[in-house]
Amino acid sequence: MAILKSTMQEQVAQAIAAINPGDRPIVTFHTISGPSPWIMNELGLIGQLFVKYYFVTLTEQAVVVHRAGRLANRPKELVHAIPLEQARGLVTQVKRATLWSSLRFQFPGDEKPTRLNIGRYWRAELDQFVPGLTGQQIAV
Repeated sequence: MAILKSTMQEQVAQAIAAINPGDRPIVTFHTISGPSPWIMNELGLIGQLFVKYYFVTLTEQAVVVHRAGRLANRPKELVHAIPLEQARGLVTQVKRATLWSSLRFQFPGDEKPTRLNIGRYWRAELDQFVPGLTGQQIAV
């Protein structure tokens, strides 16, 4: 079970290398989809049915999204690999907060953007991901 951020990032890097050995991760963060994590936490196990866990990685060539294990925090199957040119316009409504930051990401094939919630533990990676992808700083 991966607990350390560096271990999780290393596991994601290995998963990316297995898919595309020529690509190199720049920044990876863990995220939870769905409405506010506060609301989902209040709903307990029922709330957990409505959220999905992901690792989002900005690489030199793409934005790569892996499903994350709920208990083991390991990358599972590849969900999306979106070329950088296409991915730049898919991030909207970035909100940086004290405990839970969020952004909207338009996954290919989905009607509406998905809200991705990023915990404080991963905020430094969010602060690197958004400017690295969009070229714009996050408003604090």
